[in-house]
Amino acid sequence: MLQRKQIIVIGSVVVLMGLMLSLDIQGLVKPNEGAAASNASGPAQEAAIVKEVSLEDISLTAKESLNAGLKKQITDLEAQLKNSSESEKLSIQKQLAQQWDDVNQSTPASFYYELMAEKEPNFDSWLKAGDKFTDAYQQSMDTIVQPALVQKAISSYQKADKIKPNTLEVKTGLGIAYVTGTPNPMQGITLLLDVVKQDPKNLKANLNLGLFSMKSGQFDKAVERFKTVIGIAPSAEAWFYLASSYENMDRKSDAIAAYLKTKEIAADPNMSQFVDRKVNELSN
Repeated sequence: MLQRKQIIVIGSVVVLMGLMLSLDIQGLVKPNEGAAASNASGPAQEAAIVKEVSLEDISLTAKESLNAGLKKQITDLEAQLKNSSESEKLSIQKQLAQQWDDVNQSTPASFYYELMAEKEPNFDSWLKAGDKFTDAYQQSMDTIVQPALVQKAISSYQKADKIKPNTLEVKTGLGIAYVTGTPNPMQGITLLLDVVKQDPKNLKANLNLGLFSMKSGQFDKAVERFKTVIGIAPSAEAWFYLASSYENMDRKSDAIAAYLKTKEIAADPNMSQFVDRKVNELSN
């Protein structure tokens, strides 16, 4: 029996990749890919009790990583929003969402996209809010905040689905969130499988099915998913996951080749050092 090696992630290039793999996926077991499809508009399985998080607390935490100038810009906009009339709020919320986006802070940005969707409740605005909450929980390392972000993503996608039912975008977002944040991940797996059945080259669905296969130890299935992703849009991320999957299958020569492709595409010193060590390790 092959000993599975821990997937190692280092360097700025692969930080977000590592965060995705570190998500605590509740109850994920080897999925049966022949399971019956699930309806995107159906309710998510009840998750564990999730602690409420406030935008004020999220903002205070996020501002700790900003320089004084950026912190003041956002604090001034927050003060304007607090004292604004109803007719002025949407414009200021959009500015705050953009400010947080500009500094790559998805968590506070997602809360503003939710507020904007509440004021302009159409399909695109709720889909955008869902996607932003997805970015936020995939990037968050806060185990208290993360479940709340998953539930907000689910809620946003469900509101989008009520406006325009059964779109692939919503099914994909819901599928990822259901696997990540509910006790019955098969509900999400079947949604993602339905997406790739309708759209075999769906990048996001294939990538996440590959990631979930890695989490459940099904590296052979993960390899096929990542090869599909690479065929659609080659990236350092996809090659890195493919290399990690090969490594866990003890396919050393394939792992080395894929790690070298990761190094080539990423062109990042940290990644280069990591790949060099990895190639040396796998070659001996």
